[in-house]
Parts: sequence; C-alpha cells; structure tokens
Amino acid sequence: MRFVVMVKATKQSEAGVMPSAKLLEDMGRFNEELVNAGVMQAGEGLQPSSKGARVNFSRDGKRTVVDGPFTETKEVIGGYAILEAQSMAEAVDLTRRFLKVHGTDWDVECEVRPLDGPEFGAKP
Repeated sequence: MRFVVMVKATKQSEAGVMPSAKLLEDMGRFNEELVNAGVMQAGEGLQPSSKGARVNFSRDGKRTVVDGPFTETKEVIGGYAILEAQSMAEAVDLTRRFLKVHGTDWDVECEVRPLDGPEFGAKP
C-alpha cells in the first residue's frame, strides 16, 4: 500500500532557510536507507511558497491564479515522500523515524495519508 507523507512548511522553510549541513546529511542517509530497502519511492523538499502559485477552477467556470507567498504556513507543504508500507501503522512508524532524525534542530510536522491508485475510492 502506498502512502504520502506531507511535510508541513515552517517559518524557516518559507523564509528559504536551509537545514544545517549535518541535518541534510542525516536526512540523506535516512532517505537512502529507505530507498535501498524499497520503501521510499519518491521524496523531495519544495521551494518556498513565494515561488509558487495556487490555481483554482470553480464550477461556474471561473479560473483564478494566486501567486505566493501564502500566509498560512500551516496550510503549506514544504516537502513530501511516497512510501510503500504494509499498513498505516508502519507508515506512521517510518514517519516517526524521519522526525527523530531532525532532533531539536528543526521543527517539523508531517501528515500521513494513503494514496488511491487506479482503483480510486477503494477502501484501504
């Protein structure tokens, strides 16, 4: 079963502040471990929302584009990972391990959700 782990943006990440070299190295080592184990299928950080846009299409046919930055950091994604796990519990455990890598260097919150595949809408 595939899961997406969405890493929430922070004031630091939205300001373009990069993690320390040590944290980047630790995250890289952890990610490589998951890739080599066949668990992590994809994952990347995102640039600050100031470099992005939101596109909206409503039922009345109106299309709007809003350029970043977006003020509500809690609603912005700062990165993601696609994981292959046997269950939600395993995906959450892997996410806990990811958070542990951060130690006290970086505040981080993640949301874990199952992905729908070709069988869209099927119960996981």
